[in-house]
Amino acid sequence: MEAEPSSTTATTRITDLNEDSLAHCATYLSLQDLSNLATTCKSLKRVAYSDPIWQHCFREHWPHELLQTSGLREAYLKRRVAVQQFKFVDPLVAGLYITDAKPFDHIILDKNDITFSQGSLVQMKNIDSFLNGRDGFTALSDHNARITCMRLFPLSETSLFRSETQRKENVLVTSSCDHSIRLWWKGSCQRCFRGHNGPVLTLSDKLLGDGSAKVLASGGEDGTVRLWSLSSSGKRGQHALKATLYGHEKPIKLMSVAGHRTSLLASISKDSKVRVWDTTTSSAVRSSCCVGMTSVPGAPVDVKCCESLLYVAAGSSVVAIDLRTMQKVITVAIYQPKLCSFAIVPSKPLICTGGIDKAKLWDIRINQETLKPEPVAELDGHTGPVTLLHMDPYKIVTGGPEDSYINVWETDTGAQTNSFICCPSDAASSSSGMGCSAMAVNGTRIVTASHGEDHGLVCFRDFFNATCAVSKREDVLISKFWDPQSYSDGDAYS
Repeated sequence: MEAEPSSTTATTRITDLNEDSLAHCATYLSLQDLSNLATTCKSLKRVAYSDPIWQHCFREHWPHELLQTSGLREAYLKRRVAVQQFKFVDPLVAGLYITDAKPFDHIILDKNDITFSQGSLVQMKNIDSFLNGRDGFTALSDHNARITCMRLFPLSETSLFRSETQRKENVLVTSSCDHSIRLWWKGSCQRCFRGHNGPVLTLSDKLLGDGSAKVLASGGEDGTVRLWSLSSSGKRGQHALKATLYGHEKPIKLMSVAGHRTSLLASISKDSKVRVWDTTTSSAVRSSCCVGMTSVPGAPVDVKCCESLLYVAAGSSVVAIDLRTMQKVITVAIYQPKLCSFAIVPSKPLICTGGIDKAKLWDIRINQETLKPEPVAELDGHTGPVTLLHMDPYKIVTGGPEDSYINVWETDTGAQTNSFICCPSDAASSSSGMGCSAMAVNGTRIVTASHGEDHGLVCFRDFFNATCAVSKREDVLISKFWDPQSYSDGDAYS
C-alpha cells in the first residue's frame, strides 16, 4: 500500500526573506507604505528603518545632495520637513509682470498650473512655461462682473469625465456678481449655471454627497442656497439645478461641508445666522431641509468643518459648534479688536487667527479647560491686517495687503522659519503700503500676487531643491532675504 501524501505543506512567510532582499523590495514603496510596514512587527520595522531604503529615497528626491554614512532615515525626514517649512534662502523663484494693475481677488496653485482672477477675468499659466520664459496666458473672459469665488473639483465628478487617464485632472468652478456659475476645463467654459436672483457670493468648499450623485452648493446675495449637479450634460446647464434652499434672510457669506456626513452643509449669512442643511432631504418645502440653526456675534470671517464640529470665526472670536446638537462647545480663540483670517489643520489640535499686525496660534486642548482662551504663540512682525493665512501640518504662512513681506512659521511651535518679499519693487519702495493681495501654498511651493500703481506681479517659489539653509541671527528675529528686484516675464532668479 502506498503511503498517503502529507496533508501539511511548507509555508513561506515574508519574514523568511533576508533583510537585504526585503529592503530592496521596500525601495518601491511610498513613504506612507513604509510607515505602515514599520508598524506591522519588529523585524519589518527594522527593515523599514534600514539605511538602504532611505538612501534610495534621498537619492530619488535630491540626487545632488551630499549624504552622511548613517542615520539616513533621520536625515531624509529632517530634509523633508525643512523644505516643507521653507527653511532655505535659495528656492527656485520666478516673477511675472501683469500689465493690469487691478488687485488680485483669488489665486490657486494646483499641480503644474497657476490660476488667478482680477475683476471679471480669470487667467491661467502653466508653471513649466512660466519658468522657461514662454509667453502667454490662457484667459477665461466669459464672466462680465467680478468673480467672487474659485474652487477646484475632480473632473471625475462631472459629465466631462471620459476615461481613467483623466482621473487626476481637476475642473475649475467660478462664481460671479453676474449671477452665474461657470465650470472651466481645458481653457474654456464647459458649463454655465444660472438660477440666483443676484450675485453669487460663495461656493461650497467640497462637493456634497457620496457616490455618483454629488452636488455643488452655491450661496447668493438673494439669501438662497442652490444645489447643482456637475454631472448634468448641456452647455447651458439647464437641468443642473437640483434644489433651492430658503431660510436665510440676508446674503450668504460662507459655506462648508461637514466632515462626518458629506450630505450636511453649513452656511452663514452676513447677519451671522448659521444654518445646517441636509441636502439629501426630499421635500416640496425646501426650507425643511434645514436641520439646525444658531447665531454667533460679530461679522463672519470664515467657517470650516472638521468632522462633526463647525468652527466659526466671526467678530473677535472663534467658536466650535457641534453639528449634531447645534450647541456651542467651546470658544477656541478671542482676538481683539477683530479677526481678519482663520485657519485650522484637521490633523492637529491647533488653529491660527490673523489680526492687526500679527497672527496668533491657539491650542484647542488647552483652551477647553479655561473660560478665557490664551494663545500659545504670537506670530508678530506684520504691518496692517493679516488677511492671508495658510496652515498645514508643517507650516503657517501669513501675509496682508499692507505688508510687502510674507512670513513663515512652524505649525507646532510658532517659531519663525523665513520671510520674503512678495510685491513689485516700486510698491515696496513707496509709502503706499502696498502688499500681497492673494496667496496660495501647495507643499514646498508658494505663489503670491501683488500690484503696484502701474502693474501687478505673480511670484512663484519652489523650495524643494533649495540647498542654502536660513541662518539664524540672535539679534534679528526676521530676516528679509530677498530685496526688491527688477522682474521680467518668466525669468528665474534667486
